[in-house]
Amino acid sequence: MAEVIIDTNVAVVANRQNPRAVEECVDACSEFLAGAHADHIILLDQDDEIRGEYARALSMGRPYQLGAQFLIHVLQNQHGDRHVRLVRLARDAAGDFVDFPKVAELARFDRSDRKFAALARRTGVAVTNATDSDWADSLPSLNANGIAVTFLCGCDKTKWFVA
Repeated sequence: MAEVIIDTNVAVVANRQNPRAVEECVDACSEFLAGAHADHIILLDQDDEIRGEYARALSMGRPYQLGAQFLIHVLQNQHGDRHVRLVRLARDAAGDFVDFPKVAELARFDRSDRKFAALARRTGVAVTNATDSDWADSLPSLNANGIAVTFLCGCDKTKWFVA
């Protein structure tokens, strides 16, 4: 099974919590998350920041949408290695992730996304993104520093949302 790092926005879009996302993007996120249950090992940080972000961002109302089902899958499997793998992310004395590149081009990169970027750099696994523009805006610098990004909704931000 392939390992994946999933930015929270993928689950939010699949959960239909972003009404502006184009239907093709919702479909791509939904298909990806449906496959993540069976075909992927989801990477999370040992300090639980990613899972915590998922829990804060996703609406858990019934009937459960795909994003909520994804979170339930993560919660049920977070202590085994078969579907979820926890990775230790070291921090420096200032509390920043050691694996996040200390380069000028990424100095303004969203602090809440740095845990995903650090995890990607540490493991060599791409971050899966749907509609978070930071990943697209910083792609050349991220790639130059060993961080790959997979765009479920394409790299053109102008096509992610309905006008």
